[in-house]
Amino acid sequence: MAIFSKPLLDKLKHPRSRTPLIVLLAAILLLRSRLLSLPKEAVRKLTTASRPTRLSTGELADVLQQVYEQEEDGSKTLLVPYRDRVSKVNIQPTPSSKFASDVPFFPLLPTASKAKPNIDAAFLRQLRAILFRIAFPSFRSKETLIVVAHSFFLVLRTVLSVAVARLDGRIARDLVSADGKGFLKGLGLWFLLAIPSTYTNSLLRHFQSKLSLSLRTRLTRYTHDLYLSSAPDLRYYRSGLEGVDQYITSDVEAWSESLSGLYGNLLKPSLDLILFTSQLSRSLGVRGTVLLFANYYATVSILRAVTPAFGRLAAVEAKLEGEYRAGMGRVGREAEEIAFYDGGFRERDILTRAYLRLIKHINSIYKIRIAYEWTEDYVIKYLWSAAGYGLIAVPLLYTRTKRSLGIQTGTPDKTASEKPENAIAGRTETYISNRRLLLSLADAGGRLMYAYKDLLELAGLTTRLYTLLSTLHNLPSLPSHITDANSDIVLSHVDVGIPSANPTTADTDSKDVLELDDLRKNPPLVKDLSLILKEGDHLMITGSNGVGKTSVARVLAGLWAPHGEYADVQRPRDAPGRKAVFVVPQRAYMVTGSLLDQIIYPHSYQEYLATGKTEKDLMEILEKVFLAYLPEREGGWTTRKEWRDVLSGGEKQRMGMARVFYHRPRYAVLDECTSAVSSDVEGRMYEYAKALGITLITISLRPSLLKYHTHLLTLPGDGSARWTLSQVGTAEERMGIHREIDTLEKKLADVKKWEERVKELDRLLSVSEPVE
Repeated sequence: MAIFSKPLLDKLKHPRSRTPLIVLLAAILLLRSRLLSLPKEAVRKLTTASRPTRLSTGELADVLQQVYEQEEDGSKTLLVPYRDRVSKVNIQPTPSSKFASDVPFFPLLPTASKAKPNIDAAFLRQLRAILFRIAFPSFRSKETLIVVAHSFFLVLRTVLSVAVARLDGRIARDLVSADGKGFLKGLGLWFLLAIPSTYTNSLLRHFQSKLSLSLRTRLTRYTHDLYLSSAPDLRYYRSGLEGVDQYITSDVEAWSESLSGLYGNLLKPSLDLILFTSQLSRSLGVRGTVLLFANYYATVSILRAVTPAFGRLAAVEAKLEGEYRAGMGRVGREAEEIAFYDGGFRERDILTRAYLRLIKHINSIYKIRIAYEWTEDYVIKYLWSAAGYGLIAVPLLYTRTKRSLGIQTGTPDKTASEKPENAIAGRTETYISNRRLLLSLADAGGRLMYAYKDLLELAGLTTRLYTLLSTLHNLPSLPSHITDANSDIVLSHVDVGIPSANPTTADTDSKDVLELDDLRKNPPLVKDLSLILKEGDHLMITGSNGVGKTSVARVLAGLWAPHGEYADVQRPRDAPGRKAVFVVPQRAYMVTGSLLDQIIYPHSYQEYLATGKTEKDLMEILEKVFLAYLPEREGGWTTRKEWRDVLSGGEKQRMGMARVFYHRPRYAVLDECTSAVSSDVEGRMYEYAKALGITLITISLRPSLLKYHTHLLTLPGDGSARWTLSQVGTAEERMGIHREIDTLEKKLADVKKWEERVKELDRLLSVSEPVE
């Protein structure tokens, strides 16, 4: 307290005392002056230059319309609006050669492996294929760097844990010895160790999250490129998998989180076990170390005996979750149809049943976990703690370790002359350090046991993800029917049949096996179909329901493979700027995007700009399909809505015809795509399509459309699989019309007879019954 008794003026007389005050006054003057305004202004300008400017509402709408930028190397830069700005993300598409090289690593799984995933050689093979073919494509990838950084901080955390345990024992020793200086020094070291320790814990969580997100991004991009493949693969159309949305969204996310968390939960406890055991063995001696390993073995044996099949349970849970999600999605898609039928109660029962199946399974998992978690907590918390106290007592119960602590053992040495309080302090330090190490060891062992359960769940998720990838990789490829031999469409000796419901079986390695299997299970709807369709020869396909009209369109579009020993299908290739064949299905599809996207689909905005067309051209197209009012009604070309719900059935079908007029293909296959359009509007659209030079292939039951075609293909529905092809306007066609007229005239001649019969029946029914 002598310092405070001296006058302040006396302190200021000394030069060393005046220096801090002078520095403080100079700093205050500098901060209050304008000398720092220039650096502040320079920093502000640099910040403004580096920060992207905020976009206006119109610019954001243009970004949403553009979606991406095409790069010279073939990659695409996605434009992602974020907080009134645009983030650019470069996307490198997965080449087809990569998929071809990955096929041998993803063979199809047997049914038994799908039903009972476990930690075995099959699981390791699946995990290795996913990790080294997709998740970690090279040692220089971003994911590898994240794992290296994560591993470094995991090791650093273990080293810091050992240091903290030793420091804890040292502080306790200084307290027992009443060493104030040593205690304060140890407390200072404690606060210094707290800085890297807390920083390490935060970075571990950060790198785990980054690894999970990076793995999910890598897998999602790979799966998108594989699943949404173009012709002739069309895996999204031919996969036959149920609940693909569950596979690609939830299962990929759950697998990434499980793997990233499991890495830390395995590596860190394993390092803890090695380092903590080596540290404890110095104090415990040989006997204590043997007892420690005996404790490890007993714990693993007990928990392994009571561990349920968490992998299979997780796989079943994911499957039931996918079924419930698919049911909810179905209600959202078919809301109007369900409302027309007033089927809300029925759909509620279906969804409730799916949800109760999921909940019942989850409840069964909870019940199974009761016995497992009870045993796990008892073994890890209490058995390990009791074993820890016993192990700590080992140095105090045996002579060799007593000498190391300075305790009298009957042999005169230099430690016998030390003070008793020093021996007590040494024992306290050893006890506190060993106890902390044993508690950390118990925590590491517990996390390893928990990690085994997580590993079983990862096995179930790996099996589901591997099932998706192997199924998509092993889809039998369809033979290519596109040829530029001539500009005509040629079908020669083609049998049209429904393909197998599940083409991804083990016996579908060759095209011949697939075709024979299809014919055996599903007899052909149309047999030995042969025709040549030249440009300008407009074909109408008719017949009763279920005779294969749409199946012929699927064969023409390349979706289905033709059957038959001598089957041959030829159609011209797409020309630059013009598609060869464009199919418009009966059920109009509205893409997510703006009103402009609905017309140009499947073109992107960049492809639309490359065509040279303008909004004026699009407006002319809308006028031809009688939809010119849409831009004004809906708020402009860049308006984004759920067009499936906004447009009526007739408007959506006319939008399908607008796409035909935009693309101007050489051949247009129209599959009942104007059934909700009035006859006069339908006729005008057909005339305009013919004026554009588009050859029409129409599938319809409307006789009024026959006049817009030159050929008629009739598929009878009597099961004989015979077909007839006639030319519209020929003598044969007129003869057929005359025969139909004669048949109708004969029926009209019998009208009077049937009218008299009706009157007679009315008289009989009008006679009243006698009253009893």
